[in-house]
Amino acid sequence: MDEAAVLLRVNRKTLYESIRRGEVPGAVHLGRSVRLRRSVLLSWTPGNSSPALGKKP
Repeated sequence: MDEAAVLLRVNRKTLYESIRRGEVPGAVHLGRSVRLRRSVLLSWTPGNSSPALGKKP
């Protein structure tokens, strides 16, 4: 998760909260773990299509 947070330039807690809210595409829950597909994160542009992570619309 740390790598994804660095890639998206957000705090790790912000990323977890955004995943919980369903704002991050490609998040898969496996038991207590969350997996993110790198290819989906790289093709996703949150700044251009939705509010900033952790911000309400």
